[in-house]
Amino acid sequence: MTSLPPLYLSHGSPMIAISRSPASDFLDGLGARIDALFGRPRAVLVVSPHSSTRRPMLLAAPHHAAIHDFGGFPAELYEQRYDAQGAPALAVEVAQRLVQAGLGGEAVAAGGLDHGIWTLLQRMWPGAQVPVLPLTLVPDWSPARQWAVGEALAPLAGQGVLIVGSGAMTHNLRRFFGQRGAVGRPEEPDVAAFRDWVVEHAAARDWEALRQYRSQAPHAVEQHPTDEHWLPFYIAAGAGGSEWPGRRIHASVDAGLLAMDAFAFGPEAHRLVD
Repeated sequence: MTSLPPLYLSHGSPMIAISRSPASDFLDGLGARIDALFGRPRAVLVVSPHSSTRRPMLLAAPHHAAIHDFGGFPAELYEQRYDAQGAPALAVEVAQRLVQAGLGGEAVAAGGLDHGIWTLLQRMWPGAQVPVLPLTLVPDWSPARQWAVGEALAPLAGQGVLIVGSGAMTHNLRRFFGQRGAVGRPEEPDVAAFRDWVVEHAAARDWEALRQYRSQAPHAVEQHPTDEHWLPFYIAAGAGGSEWPGRRIHASVDAGLLAMDAFAFGPEAHRLVD
């Protein structure tokens, strides 16, 4: 089986589930494109910053439903449902892989998809045709340790499992909400500088610099005052392997500040580049 390229996808606001944007248009076509190029995944393993624990945990319920873990949005958003099959057997296997890698891991009889998961999948596979396995994020682990999680997951990519890190390319929400309503606002120069740096270093396979992004990338702390929405990037990149460049497969920015870029990793990543 062809190896599925691990992905880092920016989920942005929960409104991506019901509103139109360049990022939503990209996601609308991504599932069908993966199906056509690689075959439909047997499962999607998703790491989201909105499900965080002190050690990695696999949600091994046989079924999952959308969790509306947000407030202050239109009623239509709370009416959205995403009822997906789980992957209990895969959860046990992944937990074992993480334990063998010295990272710890546990499959738990719990279910539910936070908005960092279901809003993406609703766009990619709106009929919930693909089983979903949520993996929690350990938010105080370093980029290097997140990378190690990805390395432990890497063999799954060759077994029909799509590995997805869900987050946000930039995520300064205080700044974003301070300029709320600025639709169509030009991209801020510091946002562009950070994005360009990441794209350049991922293409050059300079993974060490990327793992040290907080001290090396321009305006890194301004883009990520806290870095939980950026850490899933390293899990996806680690699953792709250090010998392959990371390739940006989507680029857009909401309100000049919230970057919605997406990346693919591994030997087959180039097939998802337009």
